[in-house]
Amino acid sequence: MEKEELISYFKSLGLTVHTGTKARGHQGFFLKNRIDISKNTPENRIVPTLLHEFAHYIHSKIEPDMNRTGGKLSVIFSSDNPIYREELIKVTNFVDENSLCIRLYEHKDRVKQKISEQEKIIKKYYPNFQRSKKFKEFDKYIKKSNARYLLKYDRVKLVEGGFFNRKVKLYSIDKLEEDFFDMPQAFAAYIRLKSFQKKQSRISSRINRYKKYYEKPTELFARLVEGLYLDREWVEAIAPNVTRQFFDLLHDGYYKELNKIIAVK
Repeated sequence: MEKEELISYFKSLGLTVHTGTKARGHQGFFLKNRIDISKNTPENRIVPTLLHEFAHYIHSKIEPDMNRTGGKLSVIFSSDNPIYREELIKVTNFVDENSLCIRLYEHKDRVKQKISEQEKIIKKYYPNFQRSKKFKEFDKYIKKSNARYLLKYDRVKLVEGGFFNRKVKLYSIDKLEEDFFDMPQAFAAYIRLKSFQKKQSRISSRINRYKKYYEKPTELFARLVEGLYLDREWVEAIAPNVTRQFFDLLHDGYYKELNKIIAVK
């Protein structure tokens, strides 16, 4: 089916379909018998996105609370075969390369390298330094310096003095040596190391959020449907077990109206 046929068919089932919305920041969105497709979705992505959202609709008929729980693979595929999840992740990586988080992992590696560089600088002066232990020499020094605020933020604005002699000072981790000219090189490196560690933690959190989203059963199922449209032969090759189960259930009517869109084998 093409775009117009799909939309017409969806509407015949009682679904509301909008193709000119913001779709809540996504290419598409399904909620309560309504499918939104973003007006910014490229033409070649409209049909796959419609199918993706329709898969959520079908899933909601099998598991009515799937929007809240994310669904269960054992219900979606009427089996708890553990290999299904592994194969579905492969399909997801094929359908949406963003699920691989390549740029985030590359960024994380660069930050990890920066942390190692700062650690080497510190060890030039303190050979026994360990990231996992307290840096007592630094702790003693930092108590009397405004640089202590840079342990929490990369840039800070401090307001000092009273109403008539008010002074505003701006400090930045990029200007440590300029703002604190008497700071030992090892201590400046330690502050930067801490900054990079916070950045690494933020990147890890983003990766975990993405993985949690992409690996929700309802998303894995929707991307399987999407993948079968994009390249059925390849999806069957990389996910033979789950596609076999999918088509058996499709043939038996388990996926309801989905068999009107995807040809049963």
